[in-house]
Amino acid sequence: MSYAFDVNVLLYASDRQSPFHRRAVEFLGDCSSRAEVFYVAWPTAMAYLRIATHPAVFEAPLPPEEAMRNIEALLRLPHARFLGEEEGFWDAYRRATDGLTVRGNLVPDAHVAALLFQHGVRRFYTRDADFRRFAFLDVRDPFS
Repeated sequence: MSYAFDVNVLLYASDRQSPFHRRAVEFLGDCSSRAEVFYVAWPTAMAYLRIATHPAVFEAPLPPEEAMRNIEALLRLPHARFLGEEEGFWDAYRRATDGLTVRGNLVPDAHVAALLFQHGVRRFYTRDADFRRFAFLDVRDPFS
């Protein structure tokens, strides 16, 4: 069964000061070594580049080139797939968010959730409890 993971997994793996750093590195190592297909939504990759390089977020932000190399390492894995919007995305977004009030900080999460919905990905690893609002997702915390 395929799965996807959230930006917080990538950020913890890059932040050596995070208490979740070691577990995030192990989790990504497991993802890299298994043959099971995993997915990364392009908005997740872009959020990683934005946050990991931001000096107001991290005491020691990554240089942009290093952050890009991290994404490129994922792109090179033969069982990694990056998800973008396809024809019918708006309908998928509406269906994925049906019954929810999506505004503010939930909008980027809804974007990622709709991409997963459109591509049939249901298992999602994250520490962000907001993703539990999307009934179709099987949300798992890789750090608990």
